[in-house]
Amino acid sequence: MIRTMNSQDLERVLDIESQVYTNPWSKPMFEDELSADSRRYFVDESDEGLVVGYGGLMLVGPESHVITLAVDPALHGQGVGSRLLARMFTESVDGGARHLTLEVRASNHPARSLYQRFGFEEVGLRKGYYGDEDAVIMFARDINASQATEIRPEVSNG
Repeated sequence: MIRTMNSQDLERVLDIESQVYTNPWSKPMFEDELSADSRRYFVDESDEGLVVGYGGLMLVGPESHVITLAVDPALHGQGVGSRLLARMFTESVDGGARHLTLEVRASNHPARSLYQRFGFEEVGLRKGYYGDEDAVIMFARDINASQATEIRPEVSNG
């Protein structure tokens, strides 16, 4: 189930963050993000109530930006990232955005493949963006909420 992230989720979010990223965000960084008006953060919660993934979005007029998307490594390939991304599409459209953008590690081929299935195109490169690695800039133009659910019909936007 996808729902809005809250401060009670941060312990589990930080656990996933430390497993997925080489330079994980701190609790204060997430707290700042959760309090920002232009930000939307979501978690995917298992039937047992465990946070299994999370994503963050920044709304900026006609464009939204995926800030972060992470899934418990034990659950990669099980649709968690797709559900979160679908929710971010819906939230972007509801917020008035027409386009969605993000950066992804050049070596993260599974994530790049996921984003391409959702209509993102690789449009550029940010040299050294991650310090040790370049980022691929990806852009989805003229987005709509149905675009995300058409890709994975089992996705619930609830």
